Amino acid sequence: MEKLSVAKQKFEKILLEQLGRIERMKSDNAPTDYRSLESIIIGIVGGDGIGPVITEQAKRLMEFLLKDEIAAGTVVLRVIEGLTIENRAAVAKAIPDDVLAELMKCHVILKGPTTTPEAGSPWPNIESANVAMRKELDLFANVRPVRAPEQGIDWTFFRENTEGAYAVGSKGFEVDENLAVDFTIATTQGTERIVRAAFEYAKANNKTRVTAVTKANVIKTTDGKFLRICRAIAKEYPGISFDEWYIDIMTAKLIDPKRRKGFQVLVLPNLYGDILTDEAAEFQGGVGTAGSANIGRKYAMFEAIHGSAPRMVKEGREDYADPSSIMRAAAMLMSHIGFERQSERLNRALDDCMKERAIEITGRPLGASVYEWTEYVMKKL
Repeated sequence: MEKLSVAKQKFEKILLEQLGRIERMKSDNAPTDYRSLESIIIGIVGGDGIGPVITEQAKRLMEFLLKDEIAAGTVVLRVIEGLTIENRAAVAKAIPDDVLAELMKCHVILKGPTTTPEAGSPWPNIESANVAMRKELDLFANVRPVRAPEQGIDWTFFRENTEGAYAVGSKGFEVDENLAVDFTIATTQGTERIVRAAFEYAKANNKTRVTAVTKANVIKTTDGKFLRICRAIAKEYPGISFDEWYIDIMTAKLIDPKRRKGFQVLVLPNLYGDILTDEAAEFQGGVGTAGSANIGRKYAMFEAIHGSAPRMVKEGREDYADPSSIMRAAAMLMSHIGFERQSERLNRALDDCMKERAIEITGRPLGASVYEWTEYVMKKL
């Protein structure tokens, strides 16, 4: 009974934290207007593993594309050190306090991959830096575009970023030696804002279809809530068709040549969005080619969708990592803060390089290095 009492106290603490988060969401401020800022501060965070190597190359491209704005001081690139697994483990925090303080001084962030300890690893059980940053900066919308025109694919995924199975991912516990418990979270406010963001994007970009992906037939309470809110908000957008799929069959339909061409904008809870966007990225060349935006009211963070690849570092292959994903993220960042022309230039250059393949990134010395690939992209610019 003592163990049960301790479990109840832990559960109560989690519920109180989430109720407090709901109150903060209710008082959300208006989004940042980048056009009104005298200077836009872009934080550059290398992360760890292959992160520093590939992020430096994306920084080079932004320095080239935004050289006039940087010279005039209307854009500032600020390098933020310290978001490494070693530093995070030393202070037993997903984001060290001094790093978080520097992040909060920026308007937007370009972030390299960071290592998340898994069960059995030598690192302590600290939360994912990505998950923590999304929660600390309230980056509720994870937006991941996937394009493969030759296959008729033009998808944009809106993954809820701050709730679902990842919301309290490090706060599950073992009740006793036989029972372990984790949690999934769904709130009205959190679901409404991601679903509305998906429909507003569809409306602004002349998209005609929004698809919700859940497992509401089994996960009836939280996924059920997500789906009910999707249905209600869909009624406010009569010019956009709405349909709903379960996550298991959706993973199959994305590889169905007849079905997949019809999907446009997809909105999903956190875990399903993480899984499905990795699958989707394979159609345009793999997770190394896809960028990701994390959007909130005040802050925004842009990143590669893949991990820190510690095996590559251990084997001395980090200089052969593919930087395309973080470069795509840099293009998304520039578009978000109002530099659409520069963003489009970078996307076109990456498209041309991937289509021509005059050199190949293989992850090994037999292929091009990260520096050679960047020079290839620079020539296209």
